[in-house]
Amino acid sequence: MPLLRSPFRAYGLSNFLLPLSVSFQVRQVARSVRNLHVFERCHAILFVVNASESPPVQRRLTVVQIIPAMHSGGAEQSTLEISRALVAQGHRSVVISAGGRLVQNLLTEGSEHLQLDVGRKSVSTLGRISDLHRALRHLQPDIVHVRSRLPAWVTQWAVRGLQPLPHRVTTVHELNTPGPYSSVLTRGERVIVVSQTVRDHVLAHYPDLPVKRLRVIPRGVDPEAFPYGYRPDSEWRETFFAEFPVLSEAPLLTLPARGTRLKGHIEAIELLAALKLRGLPTRLLLLGVEETGHQAYLKTLHELARQRGVDDWLVFTPPRSDVREIYAVSDLILQLSVKPEAFGRTVLEALALCRPVLGYAHGGVGELLAELYPAGRVPALDRARLVERTAELLRLAPPILPLTRYRLADMQRATLAVYEELAAPISLAEH
Repeated sequence: MPLLRSPFRAYGLSNFLLPLSVSFQVRQVARSVRNLHVFERCHAILFVVNASESPPVQRRLTVVQIIPAMHSGGAEQSTLEISRALVAQGHRSVVISAGGRLVQNLLTEGSEHLQLDVGRKSVSTLGRISDLHRALRHLQPDIVHVRSRLPAWVTQWAVRGLQPLPHRVTTVHELNTPGPYSSVLTRGERVIVVSQTVRDHVLAHYPDLPVKRLRVIPRGVDPEAFPYGYRPDSEWRETFFAEFPVLSEAPLLTLPARGTRLKGHIEAIELLAALKLRGLPTRLLLLGVEETGHQAYLKTLHELARQRGVDDWLVFTPPRSDVREIYAVSDLILQLSVKPEAFGRTVLEALALCRPVLGYAHGGVGELLAELYPAGRVPALDRARLVERTAELLRLAPPILPLTRYRLADMQRATLAVYEELAAPISLAEH
């Protein structure tokens, strides 16, 4: 215990230890959370930048984005997209993470990567504070942008003593459990939230957050990567359906999601079984469900499919790089998360391609469907209505208009405008 008390006093780590499931002094730690700042309560600002107008770059900025890892996911994809935009505008882009398959994309596109694990939920992460401090002192960033709670805590302590002190930006990518631990993401000089759903969640649980710090910047889709009306070439189709011949035998439902229980794979399998009972043959692709470390969950899904008599009507795959092509040959894209999610990037990608989407009407997915494709909304967890709406959309899906909002370029420009807004006083002082 004496070894842990010194870092406690030096860095104020009481909130850090809340999520670590360690047995020592947890109650004392929880009681030590005090003196949160009180600010004026207001409505959030909706931060919109015209796609054709970008604030002039005053000088070359060094922007460091900090994230647990660069494997897959919405936050990781956003990190990659903002890095690309920074490089395109002549800024220096650095990402600090524990590594992952997307790191090579970062390097290829002109960013730098520093491998440092500041996202592991372990007491050992305390030792990374000084490592991150040294890294930031060497990099001398203008902006530090943190996208996850634990790295945000580590960063909050690591920036102490830096001269000059970098501006801090945080993004709330998830509907995190409210409390002192999650509150760190509301302490940036600018707090980006990825949807109105997240904005409402943050203001409901952190009413003292000053309105001038909050920016609503939805994620975006690249119309060049997901062109309206796109159809894959015959070579790809032949290869894909030769690999998965069962998927060519009936209308194809695709659920793109990681292998976690919250993503609705069970809902999709039950839907497939219910459609079979109604005499409506379909096929189901669980795209991206096969991931290392999720074998027990996969076994549960396989057993459920066998019990329902649809094990020969569905396919499991790991994450794939031909998502666009798979969406394009699908008759319906599913988004069936059993709990509200912050956003729904897959909804945008599918609609951008002119493919119908069916999803539960809660969270960010419900928000997007209400605005862009109301026919695809189903009351959350209403399996009977889900079956009915699936049959309706497979019979005759309403037309889908090209997206005029939620474009990747808009998100990139809005985020860079936040960086430049914070750096502007320094820039003007230097000119």
